[in-house]
Amino acid sequence: MKNSVKWILLAVLFVVGIGEAVSAKTDEVTLIFAAYTVPKEAYQREIIPAFQKYWKEKTGQSVKFEESYEASGAQSRAIAAGLEADITALSLEKDVSRLKDAGLITHDWKNNKYNGFVTNSLTVIVFRPGNPKNISGWEDLAKQDVDVIYPSPKTSGGAMWAVNAIYGAGLKMSEVKTGKKDYAYARQLLKSIQKRVKVMDKSGRLAVTTFENGIGDALVTYEDEALLRQKQGKEFPFIAPESTILIENPIALIDKNVDKHQTRKIAEAFVEFAHSKEAQRLFAQYGLRPVNEEVAREFAAKYPAPKYLFNINYLGGWKQVENDIYGKNGVWTKIIEELER
Repeated sequence: MKNSVKWILLAVLFVVGIGEAVSAKTDEVTLIFAAYTVPKEAYQREIIPAFQKYWKEKTGQSVKFEESYEASGAQSRAIAAGLEADITALSLEKDVSRLKDAGLITHDWKNNKYNGFVTNSLTVIVFRPGNPKNISGWEDLAKQDVDVIYPSPKTSGGAMWAVNAIYGAGLKMSEVKTGKKDYAYARQLLKSIQKRVKVMDKSGRLAVTTFENGIGDALVTYEDEALLRQKQGKEFPFIAPESTILIENPIALIDKNVDKHQTRKIAEAFVEFAHSKEAQRLFAQYGLRPVNEEVAREFAAKYPAPKYLFNINYLGGWKQVENDIYGKNGVWTKIIEELER
């Protein structure tokens, strides 16, 4: 019996070894890359081509990418439902956690010096050229003559960041003024702004398109979306409110899929490359804040930190946020119910 088990294990190791060897010797390998919509240009125009060049020079092997870009929550659910992505880059940590909970990611994807994140950003407010509504902070979005645009938190990571930013800023600014968090004020701020939201698109990118089509006076979005439009030569003014949230964007390889496709080695190399100085500088050119500390210092003037910046931990972390804000009795859930009556 022991010998039988021994030979079975040897046979499995042999097959796996042959698979890895075949993968390593193939002239071209394909990686399936699934990301949220907002950094599409950075990945398509810069990061992926730079990695293809790097890998070809290093190994002689060509890399073909099959790419998918969707709203972060929708993308995460698509992968969980069977989209066989080797690597995913999403808007928020909870969307990667969904894949780990589903058994698709089995390694500790946060176990690196960047805590699993590949880029940072901020939630900002975009307004019309000339700032005709005199928007200078969150409270201005509650004015009766201001129409607001941001996407739906049910599908969009950008929308969750927007809601978190507004609610968290209410807590932070009340804490600054009185020495303690005023949850009633934060709730009322969020409700008064939500009341002014005219369109809730599926993704952050679609929300930007809606705003570009002339709908709304203010758009709550990622800083990198605004900077990308400016890079494209468009007039797209924005402000980072005095208090807003630090957006932390994760990247991870998906164990079940890379093992099935025999692409683990190259997938690991891509994730590592995305954190390299070269890639981090490329991200920074597309409006994404670097997580590499040395590169971040290089771009410090371009990316100043708001005075009362906070991160998701200020709100208790994602698990608490999912319950306290988006759960059945969560703040945002109840606000929507109240506004729909």
